[in-house]
Amino acid sequence: MRETFGQRFQRMRKNANLTQEDVATKLNITAQAVSKWENDVSAPDISVLVELSDILGVSLDELLGKERETRVQMSPDKKSIDKMVLKIKVISNDGDKVNVNLPLVIVKSLVTSGAEMPKFNGSDVLSNVDFNQLFALVEQGVVGKIVDVQSSDGDTVEIWVE
Repeated sequence: MRETFGQRFQRMRKNANLTQEDVATKLNITAQAVSKWENDVSAPDISVLVELSDILGVSLDELLGKERETRVQMSPDKKSIDKMVLKIKVISNDGDKVNVNLPLVIVKSLVTSGAEMPKFNGSDVLSNVDFNQLFALVEQGVVGKIVDVQSSDGDTVEIWVE
């Protein structure tokens, strides 16, 4: 059996996590009018169909019962590790602030060679950061703030990858 407009509209409204009242408010109509659409007592005016499809996040064709449109979303190109920067911000409990921006490729070569991360103002807060795990996350496409730690001494460490 073919789905009626009211059944289709109700399904799409629920998929969009909207109540009848939500739709009515967005269209400046009554919730009773929306209820009538869902019960196939009446249909929306043609002048609101485009706005209604936008509210529901579907195409006008889908709303009117044409075959579902295939939507392809392109994911942004993953940035090469060679072009990324590791940003480290350390705020010691003494009030000292250190900001370091290093090309990620340099940090990776330091870590893979077995070198230890430098101490900032005598604090070894970075020694507890698993940089191999950090690189694994970056290779999977994770960027932004990755680490936000406060040590028992009151030192704060934030690490971003951009």
